[in-house]
Amino acid sequence: MKNWFKVPVLAGMTSMAIACSQDIPEEEVVAKAGKHTLTVDQAVSLLVDEEGLPNEADLVRAVADLWIDYTLLAEALAEDSTLSGVDVEMLVMPQLRQEMIFVLRDSVIQVDTILTESEMREEFSREATDAEIRARHILLAYPASATQAQRDSVRRDMEAIRGRAVSGESFAALARQHSQDPGSAAAGGDLGTFGRGMMVRPFDEAAFALEPGEISDIVESPFGLHVILVEEKVVPDFDTVRDQFRMQMLSRRFFVAESTYVAGVEERAHPELTEDAIPVVRDLAGDPNQFLASRAARRALVSYEGGALTVGEFQNFLQTAQPQWPAQIASGTDQQVEGVLKGLAQQELLAAEAEAAGLGPSPERMDSLFAEARTALRDVAGRLGLTRLDAAPGEEDAAVLRRTVLDALTKVVTGQVDAVQFGPLGQQLRRGNQVTISESGLGRVVTAVADARLSRGPSPADQAVPGEFPDSAGE
Repeated sequence: MKNWFKVPVLAGMTSMAIACSQDIPEEEVVAKAGKHTLTVDQAVSLLVDEEGLPNEADLVRAVADLWIDYTLLAEALAEDSTLSGVDVEMLVMPQLRQEMIFVLRDSVIQVDTILTESEMREEFSREATDAEIRARHILLAYPASATQAQRDSVRRDMEAIRGRAVSGESFAALARQHSQDPGSAAAGGDLGTFGRGMMVRPFDEAAFALEPGEISDIVESPFGLHVILVEEKVVPDFDTVRDQFRMQMLSRRFFVAESTYVAGVEERAHPELTEDAIPVVRDLAGDPNQFLASRAARRALVSYEGGALTVGEFQNFLQTAQPQWPAQIASGTDQQVEGVLKGLAQQELLAAEAEAAGLGPSPERMDSLFAEARTALRDVAGRLGLTRLDAAPGEEDAAVLRRTVLDALTKVVTGQVDAVQFGPLGQQLRRGNQVTISESGLGRVVTAVADARLSRGPSPADQAVPGEFPDSAGE
């Protein structure tokens, strides 16, 4: 959801009548959740004074989605304050799966932790992982939208410059004369001292492969063509970094062993993307909260021996992932999307391996996580004011619930509290309930809000003459 409800808005709320769910004309309906209805008038009353929010259908839809989730949660709380009947398994499954994979890793992946002094010194001298170098370079950039002929011409120029440097001409003087790097040319191409990974990869690899005094071959990077001179290489004393380097070697051994084990699991399972997996994933990433019919949720995205990663499982991932993930997946390359899908399938395979090995969570652990999830959900409901339904004299239970939900939405729309989205729990709450959002109802809310704001006319501040302040009181 866009951050529509993050900034507090000072305008006050208008009072709103609570509509009965029976006999409401369809043209007045924005959304339904079971026996409850959000009407056009109610949605307009929520939004008409909030002129800091955009008057658009997407915003009204976001409000309607929140209204549905809050209504169904309030109803579940009214029926059972412990929420024992609410299935929270989808909320805790990511954590359960990760715990199972950790237990599997610790039980099946063993590495030799004995490292001799000679082994460490030999590896250290070969890698010099903490080395820093002082270097100069000459850069020739390609013209914008360069043709192949232009690129060839730049390379010939660089070959001539490199030949002069190798023949003994001053590298610094050549850099001052020819380099097109504005940050270093005037200093004779001096880049100062830098460590591994601080430069773009082709440059980094070429520079750290050189010994002091050596000049590189021509190196191509996204910036153009480079020739590099390493003037000094500083390697830390082994004795000062022995313990840190030992941990690096052990980590590498563990990584190799883990990768070998995972590769074996995948080789047995043969995971493969289904033909239309990538477009389906992009569509779902564009709207992670869209309703999925049972058949659609069971549709496979990655098939493997004995199972599949389904659309429903991927939706659960999107709804519980970091907020930036859906947009990144929707706009990512096919290769990136494929990597995400294969990574999720890999987690499922490893969790299945753990379960087959008897390494699944105990019933006590499952109960503990379920209880924690329900407690967290009740805390959220408490912040929204959904845990207590205080009835006025003679007020029916359904009317109390609708009023309480609208009060909660008021706090969200006016910025008093942050919007709370339920993700996979919202999908779970909706199962078994008639839930709809009316497209025409959304449009009528937008039109009614625009008409209401127009009929009120501009505010006093809007009527002030440009460049002048309204008269102060008492003047």
